[in-house]
Formats: sequence, C-alpha cells, structure tokens
Amino acid sequence: MSRSQDLLARYERSLIGVFGVPQLVLARGDGCYVWDSDGNRYLDLLGGIAVNTLGHNHPAIVAAVSKQASEMLHLSNFFTSPAQVELAERLVTLAGAPDGSGVFFCNSGAEAIEAAIKISRRTGRTHLVAAEGSFHGRTTGALALTSKEAYRSPFEPLLPEVTFVPYNDVDALRTAVTTDTAAIVLEPIQGEGGVVPASDAYLRAARQVADETGALLVLDEIQTGIARTGDWFAVQHTGSGGADPIRPDVMTLAKGLGGGVPIGAVVAFGERVRGLLTPGQHGTTFGGNPLAAATALAVLDQIEDGGLLGHVRAVGDHLAAAVEGLGDPRIQQVRGRGLLRAIVLTEDLAPALATAAREAGFIINPVAPKAIRLAPPLIITAEQLDTFVVALPGLLDTAQQSTRTRENPGARP
Repeated sequence: MSRSQDLLARYERSLIGVFGVPQLVLARGDGCYVWDSDGNRYLDLLGGIAVNTLGHNHPAIVAAVSKQASEMLHLSNFFTSPAQVELAERLVTLAGAPDGSGVFFCNSGAEAIEAAIKISRRTGRTHLVAAEGSFHGRTTGALALTSKEAYRSPFEPLLPEVTFVPYNDVDALRTAVTTDTAAIVLEPIQGEGGVVPASDAYLRAARQVADETGALLVLDEIQTGIARTGDWFAVQHTGSGGADPIRPDVMTLAKGLGGGVPIGAVVAFGERVRGLLTPGQHGTTFGGNPLAAATALAVLDQIEDGGLLGHVRAVGDHLAAAVEGLGDPRIQQVRGRGLLRAIVLTEDLAPALATAAREAGFIINPVAPKAIRLAPPLIITAEQLDTFVVALPGLLDTAQQSTRTRENPGARP
C-alpha cells in the first residue's frame, strides 16, 4: 500500500464524508506545482478553486505569515490591529468605493454572504432575488441563494422569499424585483455555474433596477475578485471602453484575498449601506485577525508590484486563443475572463477528462458534464499553460475512450 493509499483509507475512517473520497493526498507545493504523498508532480490549474493567488510557498506569503506569527496571531474584536485597519482602507480604495464606505471581515465567502443577507434585512425588507445557476455557499442563508436543487433540498425549508431568475435576462430581473425586494444578489461571473459571465448590460440593468426599487445590489466577488479576471474586481470590467464602472451597494470577497490563509470580507459602499449594521448586530471571533489581514496585505502588494493585473489578462487571453486554436471538434468554446476560464466541450467528457488530466500530471475541475474550470495561480506563465494545451487533444482521446468503454463495457477499445 502506498503512502497516499494509506492516508486515504485513514481519511475515510476519520473524517465526515461531505467531500466524498479525495482524488489525491497533496503533501507540498511550490509555485504552480504540487506533489502528492507518493512524490508525483502536478501542474495546479485550479489553485485551490481560485484561492492560491500567488501559487504555493510564495516567499512574500511565507514572510508575512512568519512575521505576523512572531508578533501576534489573534486578538478579540474588542480591539483592532494595524494590519486590519490598513487592509480595510486598501480594499475600499481598490473597489473605488465612495467616502464613508466600510469593511467587515470574516473567515470565508459563505460568512461574507451571511453578513450581506443581514445587511439587506436592515432595510426593513425580506425579499431576495438571485440567479439560476448561482452558487453563494453552503451555510443556510447562503444556501437559500444557491440555486442547485441537489444542494438545497436536503436542508429545506430554507430562508423564505427568495426568487430565482434566469441569469443574463434583464426582463426577468425587472419583473422579479419590486419595492419589497431587499437585495439583488449576483455573481459577475458564475463560477460553479460553469464560468458564465454576466454581460455588462445585464449588470448595468441590475444597478438601474436596484436604484428604481430601492433594493440593494449585492455582487458576489468571492471567486472573481482580487485580480482573478484581470481587474481587481470583475465588476470593474463594466468600466472598459471609457464608461464609469458600476458600483454595487455590497460586495463580498474571500478565496484569493488571503492567498491560502482563510479570510472573507464585505465591502459596504457609502455611509447609508455601511450604517445598516450597528454595534452588536453582527460579529465574528476570528474575522480580520492579524495573521489573515497581514497575509492579505502581502497578496495585494504582490499583485500590484508584480504587475499581475496585466499579466492575468495577457496569459488568460493566450490560454483561450491557444485552446480554441487547436481546432479540436470536441471543444466548443472557451468562456470567462483573465484566469477564470471554462473549456466547454461538445460531449459529456469533463469528468473523464479531469481523470485523464490528473493521471498525466494536471489538476483541472469538471465543473459541469461539458465544461472544465481552470483557475490557476495568477503567477502562472504562458509556457506552463502551453504544456496543458499541447496535451489536451490526447487527454480528450483518453477521456472519450474511457467514456465509451464505461457506457458500452463489451465494446473493443
């Protein structure tokens, strides 16, 4: 029995099986590569699902964690730290939020969504509008805004008065949102839904509908934020071409902000929204702790100092062009922006493709039967991406063959 097999057997005996059986036992990482417990190397094209912004074992993150651990790991929310204050100021500035805006720190994306729901309740309204194909988290409030029936049904009844509308459908949004609506909650790009971008026109319409009805516009940038799409936040794409980017009322963040250290954040735009939660109405034990805040500051510094916004746009476009340039009839299109991409297939090959890729040393995510999601570290190079692109036709051959064999076991390979 290999080291990995032993650990997987122990995993099944000792952990609650909410994730099923893990695909690998990963022991270490460096840059854009990870190694399993048996010493096999993989190019990490998923980055912890858009979390490992700077890859693995980045010197700036190691230094920030080490320095802060030697000074102070935790303090209660009766107090604050220099890193927490500086990070809040930095996020408000990067988001282009107006004077009077503020930040609440928590530990995860789901917690950020829960805080956003509580902010919306303080409007005196209770109706929420979310999109079909959405994923906002698995805590009970966030789950109420997540459309996938398989996630929702075992835990119903959930938070009431949630209406789901077709994504990118302006007319449906206008019909659903009324003066009883507390908030419209949308992802600028649906990650779990298959890396499906919202059009700029749709997001502008959402802003307009929110203004007309008095509802809050909540944008979930948990997966898309922190340079993942080539802008600091995906909504800033609405400012391309010289237009002013739209501003949400509330923006939720997590994943890539800490580069692997758990942190979540809510940015409330303007004094009115910031003031909806008052002392004692919300809180957290660990949110915004010195370790997480210091690490997040290091991540933001590296993105700025390393010119990663432009790099993400360039290598993301390179990846899309290279994959589509293969001319493989099994590839329909590449969706997304920056380094949040989906390769959309013409057949239900994604699960088998992920297996074939893993066996060949690549980590990818079958986000839908016909789509694989790529969200690699932002430091990945075009040359590293090209190793996957070159391998892709052969991986599709393997996936196609294994799928046909599984569907027709008696057929010859």
